[in-house]
Amino acid sequence: MGVMIIRRARAEGDAAPRAAPGRMRPVRSVTVEPGSSRTLMTDRPIDLACTLAPLGRGTGDPCHRVTADGAHWHASRLPTGPVTYRLTQSGACAVHAGAWGPGAEEFLAGLDHMLCLDEDVSAFRPDHPKLVDAHRRFPGLRMLRTGLVFEALVPAVLEQKVHTVSARASWRKLVRQFGEPAPGPAPDGMRLPPDADTWRRIPSWVYHRANVGPQRAQTIVRAARIAESLERAARVDPAEAARMLCSVPGIGVWTAAEIAQRAFGDADALSVGDYHLAATVGWTLLGRPIDDDAMVEYLEPLRPHRYRAIRLLEISGHFHKPKFGPRTALTDHSWH
Repeated sequence: MGVMIIRRARAEGDAAPRAAPGRMRPVRSVTVEPGSSRTLMTDRPIDLACTLAPLGRGTGDPCHRVTADGAHWHASRLPTGPVTYRLTQSGACAVHAGAWGPGAEEFLAGLDHMLCLDEDVSAFRPDHPKLVDAHRRFPGLRMLRTGLVFEALVPAVLEQKVHTVSARASWRKLVRQFGEPAPGPAPDGMRLPPDADTWRRIPSWVYHRANVGPQRAQTIVRAARIAESLERAARVDPAEAARMLCSVPGIGVWTAAEIAQRAFGDADALSVGDYHLAATVGWTLLGRPIDDDAMVEYLEPLRPHRYRAIRLLEISGHFHKPKFGPRTALTDHSWH
């Protein structure tokens, strides 16, 4: 896939056109100070908002913001150091990036890799009308390949077997308490996620007060102890990466898939074991609920693009599951 660097400079340009809305609630725009920048143009459309949506962990995520001008801000830790980056849609086939912090140059150099501009989707030819329609309407959806395994692991573990609302509240509380201010002119309140050593040293009672049960807390601590080794999973094939991740007690196929969707750019990483996914796929594509085994069998012809199919159904609005009763109550362990 052809990619051309249009401009690389030490100063941010004028504000880009407003991007398509993502899942994050926009916050106020901020004054952008000079930083390293790069603009990419590719010969295939790229939908920045839909592509980046999995990076955000709900409204108020301290590491991810979408501002009123359509800019996507994210704070991260790269091997060369912390970075805050700002991505904007500067055309149907163009993305502008600004970056600040010690990791800025590394981030900009790897931007095309992160946005999976090299992926080949020619073999993805769904035949279900809803998938055909979604693929036609959203040709710019890309996968994400941050290469940051542990950074994707912690929020995925927090979301194991609990309501997403509760998990994201835990994430916000812990990042605000133990993260560091994001470098550069980031929006107010943005923070870097804690590094692995910090996650490892958080006391059990602090996890408890953040409504993180002992099993999930212990899984994070175990993974933090071998975080450097786990980062190697980003450099091997998907099957070996899943094996490496699942060798950590407390990490199973669902968590490994959630990591692969963000860190590896794995278009086939199907979140088997998700509480709602199989039933929603069944209602959406078959008009009836199905279980995990039936979902895996039904989606087999779409391999190696099963996760791409799920994302297309999500962003197109086709994903549907009837509501048969009230949501189950949120569980709060922090009070006892």
